[in-house]
Amino acid sequence: MLEVLELAVNYRGVQGLNQVSFHVGQGTLVGILGPNGAGKSTLFKAILGLIPAVSGTVSYKHNPLQQQLEKVAYVPQRSQIDWDYPITVENVVMMARTRTLGWFRRPGRPAQEVVKNALEQVSMFSLRDRRIGELSGGQQQRVFLARALAQQADLLIFDEPFAGVDVKTEAIILEVFAELRSQGKILLVSNHDWGEALTQLDRLLLLNQSLIADGSPMEVMTPENLQRAYGKTIQNPPHQHSKSTFFC
Repeated sequence: MLEVLELAVNYRGVQGLNQVSFHVGQGTLVGILGPNGAGKSTLFKAILGLIPAVSGTVSYKHNPLQQQLEKVAYVPQRSQIDWDYPITVENVVMMARTRTLGWFRRPGRPAQEVVKNALEQVSMFSLRDRRIGELSGGQQQRVFLARALAQQADLLIFDEPFAGVDVKTEAIILEVFAELRSQGKILLVSNHDWGEALTQLDRLLLLNQSLIADGSPMEVMTPENLQRAYGKTIQNPPHQHSKSTFFC
């Protein structure tokens, strides 16, 4: 179980997160929803210890998560990645195995098989020799999904993985998420508009610095909760858009 307890973050006196608490069991896909600036990325970074928390704890299986980060795979927003870095698709995914191999050991057949299987799972093996910067946005996202798969982690965190991707990539990501959930993995996934894919989620957290609501999508997506999160009456709630499965 992942347990986040009273997590709080401040930026130079400005509140980023306010006493956020929740817990997640194995084999659960949790969506994080909230307006821009709500603290979705801040939550993920604080969970991982990438930014300091002023209070609160994060534990996995009753031990501090910071002591077992090898069990975590994190895919940040695409805007935080240097796509001009001269590295091939295969080498991006192989980097997931460096924690196991060490930086100065050449990958053997087992590592190569893990990387190959991950790339095949996201339909990117045929482009394994292509430089990452030459790919489309959806293909780039699939490469980083493959990297997360190659880490063979128990807890996977994805920050806006559906932003700017094509329909094929959406479908592949959904299929991979379903497979990971069936394996007992914990998935935390943020998105600014879940649309019809709310039905794919086991849990939904509605966030705006504080945790507004936590429960099933039906329990969370009420007019009252949305008004509390977005600060105004929502004419087209994020679950009612029909233009796309994931985003408007």
